[in-house]
Amino acid sequence: MAKPRVRILYCPGCRWLPRAAWQAQELLTTFERELGEVALVPAARGTYEVWVDERRLFSRAEEGGFPELKLLKQRLRDEIAPARDLGHSDR
Repeated sequence: MAKPRVRILYCPGCRWLPRAAWQAQELLTTFERELGEVALVPAARGTYEVWVDERRLFSRAEEGGFPELKLLKQRLRDEIAPARDLGHSDR
């Protein structure tokens, strides 16, 4: 069975690549055994979305602002490893 794939879609014109890269690094560090890949995908102007396989975890357009890392880790965990304890990210 293939491991889940995370995609972070970001607006290159808005200069959101550093944020996307940082969040990708954090997700890979936290879920190194559970994830198969984290991809950074240039997207349309103003876009910042995080997907796991075909499920959207976060959309800047719908939720406003950017996801807090704690929230993003919790949502990803809930999708790919619901029994996993995230330690300080669960508090």
